[in-house]
Amino acid sequence: MSSPAAVADDVLHEALATVIDPEIRRPITELGMVERVAADEAGRVAVTILLTVSGCPMKDTLRRDTTAALARVPGVTGVEVTLGVMSDEQRKELRTQLRGGSAEREVPFARPQSLTRVYAVASGKGGVGKSSVTVNLAASLAESGLRVGVVDADVYGFSVPRMLGVAQRPTQVDDMILPPLSHGVKVISIGMFVPGNQPVVWRGPMLHRALQQFLSDVFWGDLDVLLLDLPPGTGDIAISVAQLIPGAEILVVTTPQQAAAEVAERAGSIALQTHQRIVGVIENMSWLELPDGSRQEIFGSGGGQMVADSLTRSVGAPVPLLGQIPLDTRLRIGGDEGLPVVLGAPESAAGAALRGIARGLATRSRSLAGRSLGLTPTGR
Repeated sequence: MSSPAAVADDVLHEALATVIDPEIRRPITELGMVERVAADEAGRVAVTILLTVSGCPMKDTLRRDTTAALARVPGVTGVEVTLGVMSDEQRKELRTQLRGGSAEREVPFARPQSLTRVYAVASGKGGVGKSSVTVNLAASLAESGLRVGVVDADVYGFSVPRMLGVAQRPTQVDDMILPPLSHGVKVISIGMFVPGNQPVVWRGPMLHRALQQFLSDVFWGDLDVLLLDLPPGTGDIAISVAQLIPGAEILVVTTPQQAAAEVAERAGSIALQTHQRIVGVIENMSWLELPDGSRQEIFGSGGGQMVADSLTRSVGAPVPLLGQIPLDTRLRIGGDEGLPVVLGAPESAAGAALRGIARGLATRSRSLAGRSLGLTPTGR
């Protein structure tokens, strides 16, 4: 008769429950990834972890985290990790579990009970820094403890992967896509699927389908905030966002320049046709701070406030100017290096302005419009 193992199985499972899958962001014990774990009399642990796919890019991370978690258990003298692969049936069960019990694909943010606040970041024209604003707001919101995702919906001019420092391709579990995580932000972009720097040459229906896949085929998990970096103008993608996520709210980005402000008004005014709410206006490139402390308004002044005032009159509801972001070389450097300025230089003028805007968005109260309150009418 053999003597009992040095470490009980339930203790080992408790340790494995602390190992978080780096892509799905849930304990591996909840995801059915632990096939077996046992310790022999000498305290040597053998564990088999099932990967979602054989080429999982995070397998080394899983091996390291699993080894570290089990090694901390009292009585464990060694850990041997074997990596296997889920069967088709196990992957199907995982997809159904992640989709909340539904095997069908749907846009989770369009559900009436969704608590995710969706911000569509729009601009009238290109070159106003819309993508820079998007990634910095996302990184700042994530740093504050919120669960944040970014959809790079600018299919023709995608730049979010570089700005967030994402180089790897997403992992695909059959028809489910696991978005890469960078700086605490889940992100998806068409740039992750095209080789090199090749252009995307698509027409309207294909653009709509791509956006729909980004929203329904990607496993986002329970997000607090989803930001969509829209292409400039009022074209197909802006209309598709309104159709796929009717509750999405619009953030308008402009520069102080009058010409840019006039175009930005048109981008914001699409809310009148799509019945979406405009959160506010962000003015980028507002001024350049000189060494003597003075400001040089390179692109003029007043454009952001002009857009806010005009949209307020158009929609009949307050549209505030949420903030002004000065010109700052560190903002550009952070975008090129994949380290948003709110993280790399948070006390810089641009970093402080962006963090201030993010704080305002993080503390906004949730709207109850369109959501079930769980109330049942009673008779008199």
